[in-house]
Order: sequence, then structure tokens, then C-alpha cells
Amino acid sequence: MAFLGQIVALEAKGREIHIIADNLSAHKTKRVAQFLAEHPKLHLHFTPTYSSWLNQVELWFARIERDVVAREVFTSVKDLARKLMRYIRHHNQHAAPIKWAYRDFSHRIITNFDSAVTGN
Repeated sequence: MAFLGQIVALEAKGREIHIIADNLSAHKTKRVAQFLAEHPKLHLHFTPTYSSWLNQVELWFARIERDVVAREVFTSVKDLARKLMRYIRHHNQHAAPIKWAYRDFSHRIITNFDSAVTGN
């Protein structure tokens, strides 16, 4: 709720705002629905269920799991935090844009809109 409030406060009045979110139940509460009703220019769009590969945060967590957590031995929580921060700092120094492409159209998710347009 605080995030939604910040987004609305920072944007110019009357501007359309579109947010893409995963299907976490916290994104679909009565409070969120009420907030959206009060701010009709704010729109939430949800990724399909079971599509974590579309969520960049999930990809980042998977990378940390693969590159740090699964490969290291930690002597304490402090040691874990230190090694995670070292990894994050290294990543940030060498970061590059993600060049994501979807090429396997046989697994494409067909929406109701797509069906109406194509007749399928």
C-alpha cells in the first residue's frame, strides 16, 4: 500500500500508471482493490500463475541461490550476509542490461483477446 501511495504521489496528476506484479495474494487484497477504485488511472497487471521466469526478481533470487548459497559454506549469519553483499557489489560493478527474448512460440500463452482477434 505504501508503494502504491508513493507511485501515485510522484506521478503527474491524470497520468496513466501501469504496474506489472506477480500473483501474490497481497497484491489482490480488499485494501488494494479499494485503492485502485480511488485511483482509476492506476492499473495493476498480473503475470500468469506459475510463470516465475517472467519475474525479474525471481530470476535474481535464483541467480543468488545458484552462485552464492548453493556453492558456499557459511559459518554464521554474518558470514552469509558478508558473502551476499560481496556478490551483489561485484554484480553491480559488472552489471549489464538483460537481453531477454521469447523465441518458443509453441508455448505462448493465449489470452482471450488473442483468441478473439485470431478466431482460435
